This record gives sequence, C-alpha cells and structure tokens, in this order.
Amino acid sequence: MPMAKKEPNTEELRRQQHERTTEEHRAITESHTPDEEKQHRRRADKSEYLERKLAERERSEREAESERSD
Repeated sequence: MPMAKKEPNTEELRRQQHERTTEEHRAITESHTPDEEKQHRRRADKSEYLERKLAERERSEREAESERSD
C-alpha cells in the first residue's frame, strides 16, 4: 500500500506561490508576443493574489495557535 503524501503547510504553499509569481514575472520579460505577455501578466497577478491570501491564512493560523496556548 503506497504511503499517503503529506499535505504542504500554509508556509510551504505560500513559498511555492511566491516562486510561481517570480517565474511569471520573468516570463513577462521573455515573452515574444503581446498575447503571451498578457497571459503571463494575468498569471503573475493571480499568483500574487494567492500569495497574499496564503499570507493572511498563515497569520490567522499563528493567531489561533497563540490563543490556544494562552
């Protein structure tokens, strides 16, 4: 029976999202057509949004943990 994969925690997800954001920004500068650039710009915007949401989730998790330990 295969072992279950460990789900990444919020910090790991945020780090992965940051890498995607960086890659998409790099791809914008390397685009060959306006359509390609537009596509990478949209992906970068979405990645930035998800990165912000994960940062908010990370803060909430820390606050909840802090409240539990009080």
